[in-house]
Amino acid sequence: MYPRCIDDLIDSFKKFPGVGQKSAERMAFSVLSDFDSDDVEFFRDSLIAVKNDIKNCSVCNCITDGDLCFVCSDTTRLSDTLIVVENSKDVFLLEKMGNFNGYYHVLGGLISPFDDIGPSDINLDSLFNRVKNSKVKELIFVTRSGIEADTTILYIKKILSDFDVVISRIANGVPVGADMDYIDSLTLELALQNRKEVLD
Repeated sequence: MYPRCIDDLIDSFKKFPGVGQKSAERMAFSVLSDFDSDDVEFFRDSLIAVKNDIKNCSVCNCITDGDLCFVCSDTTRLSDTLIVVENSKDVFLLEKMGNFNGYYHVLGGLISPFDDIGPSDINLDSLFNRVKNSKVKELIFVTRSGIEADTTILYIKKILSDFDVVISRIANGVPVGADMDYIDSLTLELALQNRKEVLD
């Protein structure tokens, strides 16, 4: 129905989460009517840069455009506490709260036998090495609730049982199965402050 290039743009926008046909059409026509050439070139260059320049931090596995992410390159932070998260978006969510001055570790997923995701499929080796070769005293798990998170945390606790490190997780208040994206900052802050040690 539309000219081919507009159909292609609509199809591209529909690849975004939560964007259906109507929203994609509005976005495509907004590009057509509201974007000047500079806007379009900036949008294009941003998309290309995200795919070509973004990589994982060599220390914590968070996304970055350099060797180290903005957190790991900050030498003023406290090195005895690591917050362990499922993905990089969670790091940025927690940083917006502004009340944590330690470092992070991004697992890149959770152990899930049902989905054929085992310990070797997520970023565990570098976590173990960080604990073994640093002054980390506590790992705080900030993840969605559920069997995958429980399995992952208990596996890590078992592997690190010979090390003097406390394994804790955020307190209740975060809905079971809820994505971290949809949790308000106050709920998350209180859950972090009232974290509980993981017991055998």
